[in-house]
Amino acid sequence: MTHPRDPLHGMTLETIITTLVARHGWAKLGARVPIRCFRHHPTIRSSLTFLRKTPWARKRVEQMFIAELP
Repeated sequence: MTHPRDPLHGMTLETIITTLVARHGWAKLGARVPIRCFRHHPTIRSSLTFLRKTPWARKRVEQMFIAELP
């Protein structure tokens, strides 16, 4: 069940990144959100670490995910 005003309610950051990587791949993510953890030796773990510490990058990734929701 989703929250009516928050499309990310109940979604973990790991789920968001995994979904975006499956849809676009690391190269496209690195082009759309130019951060090192997407461009150089990308892993889910390194991305999670960086995005949890960097609010502006996390916000961009979450906005990209929300824009692609059906």
